[in-house]
Amino acid sequence: MLTRKQHELLVFINDRIGETGVSPSFDEMKDALELRSKSGVHRLVSGLEERGFIRRLAHKARALEVMRLPEDAAYGDGGLPKRAPAQRSKPLAARAIANGTGSPSQLPLQGRIAAGRPIEALNSEHNFIDVPADLLGRGDHYALEVSGDSMVGDGIMDGDLVIIQEGARFNNNDIVVALVRREEATLKHIERQPNRIILRASNPDYPPQEHPTQDIDVQGRLIGLIRRY
Repeated sequence: MLTRKQHELLVFINDRIGETGVSPSFDEMKDALELRSKSGVHRLVSGLEERGFIRRLAHKARALEVMRLPEDAAYGDGGLPKRAPAQRSKPLAARAIANGTGSPSQLPLQGRIAAGRPIEALNSEHNFIDVPADLLGRGDHYALEVSGDSMVGDGIMDGDLVIIQEGARFNNNDIVVALVRREEATLKHIERQPNRIILRASNPDYPPQEHPTQDIDVQGRLIGLIRRY
C-alpha cells in the first residue's frame, strides 16, 4: 500500500520515462508534486525503492527504473492519480465506535505509518478494526499499520497495528505520531529541546532526526499494539 504522494510520484516517473526514455529530475518531481523542497522527493523516492516499486541504476544520472505499478491505481486526467486535498495539521483523528459495555470497540484504520523513513499517513474513513475496550484511554483514538523496522527495539514490527491516542500532549521519550513539515508522518520517540525536536528510532541503524519545533506537529501518542499472526 502506497501513500498518496508515493503513488502520485510513481506514476509521474513512469509516465515521464514512457514519454522521454529518461526519468525526471528531482526538481521536476518536486514541482510536479508541489513539494516545498527536494528533501521531500528524496524521502518519497527512498520509500518507493524500499517497497520494490522502483530501483536506482548505479553510475547513471537521473536513472530510476520502475519495477511495478500498484494494481489499484486510481487515475485522473492525464494519467496521474487524482490529487488528494492538502493535508491539514490534524488530519488523523476519529472517535472510537463503542459497541456496548465490555464489548470490543471499533477504531478507524487510517493507513500506514513509517517506522523508518517518514511516509504520509493516509486518512481513510472506510476501514475499521476491533480492539479491546479496556485498551483505550480517554479521548479519541485511531489505528495505523506500521511500515518499517526502526522501532524494533521497542518490539514494534513491520505490519503491526498501533493504537494512537489523539492529541499533542506528550512527555519526552514517549512514542508519538509526528507529522514532519505537514507532509509526512513517522512513529518515533520524541524529545523536546529548546527550539528543536528530536525524533529517535529504537533501531541503531537509524540516526536521530532533528527538526525545528515549528516543523513538527504531534498527532498522538502510542498507547497500544496489535499483532496479526
